[in-house]
Amino acid sequence: MDEINFKDMHVAYFSMEIGIHDKIRTYSGGLGILAGDTLRSCADLEVPVIGITLLYKKGYFKQKIVDGNQIEEEDNWDPKEYVQEMPNIITVKIEGREVKVKAWLYHLKGETGAIVPIIFLDTDIEGNSEYDRTITQKLYANDNKYRLCQEIVLGIGGVKMLSSLGCEIKKYHMNEGHSALLALELSKKFDKDIIKNVREVCVFTTHTPVPAGHDQFDRGLINSVLGNYLDGDIKEEFFCQDKLNMTHIGLRFSKFINGVAKKHGAVSRDMFPGYDIDSITNGVHSLFWTAEPFRRLYDKHIPGWRQDSYSLRYVLGIQKNEIWDAHQECKKNLIKFVRDKYSVEMKEDILTIGFARRSASYKRGDLLFNDLERLKKIANGSKGLQIIYGGKAHPKDLGGKEIIKKIIEDMNKIKDKISVCYIEDYDIELAKLMVSGVD
Repeated sequence: MDEINFKDMHVAYFSMEIGIHDKIRTYSGGLGILAGDTLRSCADLEVPVIGITLLYKKGYFKQKIVDGNQIEEEDNWDPKEYVQEMPNIITVKIEGREVKVKAWLYHLKGETGAIVPIIFLDTDIEGNSEYDRTITQKLYANDNKYRLCQEIVLGIGGVKMLSSLGCEIKKYHMNEGHSALLALELSKKFDKDIIKNVREVCVFTTHTPVPAGHDQFDRGLINSVLGNYLDGDIKEEFFCQDKLNMTHIGLRFSKFINGVAKKHGAVSRDMFPGYDIDSITNGVHSLFWTAEPFRRLYDKHIPGWRQDSYSLRYVLGIQKNEIWDAHQECKKNLIKFVRDKYSVEMKEDILTIGFARRSASYKRGDLLFNDLERLKKIANGSKGLQIIYGGKAHPKDLGGKEIIKKIIEDMNKIKDKISVCYIEDYDIELAKLMVSGVD
């Protein structure tokens, strides 16, 4: 592997999940996908950034659909096949215990050959208690205490690990509030003007405009788990309405704050009055998400698009039949997958609609089936219609699971008129297949 000079890494990007590779199961949805695409872009642009996340050896979960019900299975993967174990070990204090944390390294290489290192923190170390060894094993699992322990490892442990590696970090970027306890660790470095000094080096991106997207913990749990680590004059700065609210910490201790779209920025300003919240619209890494047939097409007509995605505006000069042919090749791949795995007959010359995202009530995944008779009339009044769905519900989100069940029930009601399929275990590779293959 290429050697990395950690002293040259000046920006630390903290995220609870990062979607880098389909086989590295450390992501669940949009937050992780955005993190992966952001770091890929940093590698292409040779930005001196280092990613910090947790190593989930049991992943998020594998999804099976049985009679319309989501069944969760462990999603084990072997880190040694993809990441390099580092010798560095630091400790964080949890419930008064010294918990050891080690690091694994992934080299994310950009188009110019520049590398963005990604550090995966892991508590599965000999000498830790049985409970402590499991802290970093599963993404978004178990109870509030488990989540708080993970966020201590990510935020406090992440800052300590960066120091252990010799990084000279000038900016700490919190991708959502999960890592906000990094502000607590940074506060230990200053004797006066603590809030001002921490704010100078912190950036915060908030994502979710619903209460469920903002982690908060009761004072009793905080006192039990963090103990006197959160103490002194600054202690109350971490509490909001008598709870430790991770979003509040991110807002309170960051000099620059942004939402992820103009509208989201406006909504966030209403949610959190008193804070100057900007907006940076979410994007994707063009090369990573471009299907192979379109890569070949762009290589032919737009030299340099792999290094400069802005040049994709010249796609307007490509003959429409070439674009159509590339799309049809992608669609053929998707339909073959559906046919081979699910025995659902679909055709390449029929309008195909795709919907795939995390199944949660507020995302309204079942909206397409709100009026089944109208949907069948639309299909009958055209050359036909095909529908492909995908997406997981959080194991504890009963509402999200009910939406999946309802969608599949509705699919069964119309399958004699419209070809339908719900793809299990939606992930990066299936996303690539669906995004490029549906109409």
